[in-house]
Amino acid sequence: MHLTSQEKESYEANGFLLKKGLVPAKDIGRIRQELKDIHRRMVADPPPDIHVAWEDEDASDESKIIRQLMHSELVSPTLNRILRSDALVDIVAELMHPQVALYHSKLLPKEAGIGAATPWHQDYAYWKAEGNLPLMINCQLAIDPMTLENGCLEFIPGSHRWGLQDHEQHQETFGKFLPGHYYKREEGVTVPMEPGDGIFFTSLVIHGSAPNLSPHPRWANTFAYNVPGNGERQEREILR
Repeated sequence: MHLTSQEKESYEANGFLLKKGLVPAKDIGRIRQELKDIHRRMVADPPPDIHVAWEDEDASDESKIIRQLMHSELVSPTLNRILRSDALVDIVAELMHPQVALYHSKLLPKEAGIGAATPWHQDYAYWKAEGNLPLMINCQLAIDPMTLENGCLEFIPGSHRWGLQDHEQHQETFGKFLPGHYYKREEGVTVPMEPGDGIFFTSLVIHGSAPNLSPHPRWANTFAYNVPGNGERQEREILR
């Protein structure tokens, strides 16, 4: 899958690019099957190397709900296959660098009426390290419909050109975010997606999302990619 010159120009100008139908419906169905009962499974017997953050860390085991699950490729063979597929890696190579490494894969199950807002932030605020330039790219894959009501992604177009902004440090799941936590911004652009759509975005573009106040779940998975050798952090796997 290759990008048009218009798509590349849009990505450069805005810091994000939506690709409709990136992943076929049959694969989305497989992901849903593989992640069935994932909340209960991660409470009962989390595999090694899986890192889970909960919506409410103090909730009882019976009511714990995952806010994010790091290294989701280890619990879903289909996500593991998709993250290294030509459909994704070809696009990342065009937008980032011919050489591509996996940075991480993260499941984001924003449940109906429970899923909290994601504060405005830049991912590089979390990833910045010695010698680590802001080259990394995300691709968020919609597993459920992502709508205005259930908290689809919102971006500030062109904000990737502003450089890294000052983030506040807080002791919570999203520990670094821009002043004001989450609020509607006039310059913000919401990006609704259907299952199988993917949106690619830079590590410097400012983004966030509203809470899920709807009766419908909003599951997504973010694949993050880096250039091999960019920074001291060891890549999980070099893909190309």
